[in-house]
Amino acid sequence: MSLDRSPALAYATLLDGLKAAGEDTRLRLLALLDEAELTVSELTDILGQSQPRISRHLKLLAEAGLVERRREASWVFYQRAAEGGQGLLVTTLLALLATDDPLIRHDRERLGEVRAARAAQAQAYFASHAARWDAIRSLHVPDALVEQQVRDALGAGPIDTLLDLGTGTGRMLEILSPRIQKGVGIDLSPDMLGVARVNLERAGVRNCAVRQGDIFNLALPRDSFDAVLIHQVLHFLDEPARAVREAARVLRPGGRLLVVDFAPHDLEFLREAHAHRRLGFPEEAVAGWMTQAGLVPTLHHVLPPGADAEGALTVSFWLGRDPRPVASAPGQIHKTRESA
Repeated sequence: MSLDRSPALAYATLLDGLKAAGEDTRLRLLALLDEAELTVSELTDILGQSQPRISRHLKLLAEAGLVERRREASWVFYQRAAEGGQGLLVTTLLALLATDDPLIRHDRERLGEVRAARAAQAQAYFASHAARWDAIRSLHVPDALVEQQVRDALGAGPIDTLLDLGTGTGRMLEILSPRIQKGVGIDLSPDMLGVARVNLERAGVRNCAVRQGDIFNLALPRDSFDAVLIHQVLHFLDEPARAVREAARVLRPGGRLLVVDFAPHDLEFLREAHAHRRLGFPEEAVAGWMTQAGLVPTLHHVLPPGADAEGALTVSFWLGRDPRPVASAPGQIHKTRESA
């Protein structure tokens, strides 16, 4: 990060930030939250301090803008500030901290143990539900072909900001992470979010994060993402058109919405066995929802099932673009919206 182009802090704000960071436990908290999003209970386990004490330190850091607090059902996650002047202050302070310091190294070892416990819990959940994914995978083309088509549909250029709705295991964020500046995954299930976090951490993905949220009512501002992905989600929904409208709302001018789902089929067992509300969608249905949401459909592509597939699930891809002209913007963002 270049200091001469970074946001400056007012004197009082800088002083408050330095006061907040300049304490033993709080500096250790910042170092830990630079590594991962963590809950109070996880931080308590790592640092061996009481929950009220950890909560009090986090409150002071949050008031100074050095950490961010996010509620997810009954859990609260904390992460270090990454943007703006406070983000620069945290980055600068942590850059001065020796990574081989015995205390910091000990905290990171404890963090590794917490991550291992989290991974074990997530994998236990995934193992108990794996049949759901395996059964459906056997009915359509291999995942690798679907993932390649997703990459192709979004084009070869970089993507500044991407939103993955119904992120599930976080797989789409993982495969697209090399091309994006910042990725956000939204899912309603805390259990699935736990799986996604473990998968992203294991893959070393640092530019993506996952959040709990409602696909019908995103707590996100209008015009905030260059690309939105809805991968194998619409068939679970009672109101898929509403989800498409909400996805279109958060697209920036020139942004793209990619929907991946099944073409119409007659596999009724998927309703009860896997909670499918809809048995696929015809081309004109999803394209029509995009049009109603103010987007221009630009692509429809299908991948039929393999010859040895027991069922007949065809995977369909729809791409829609926000028709509003892209405002002149410097560098990468402008290129991103012009790509594909």
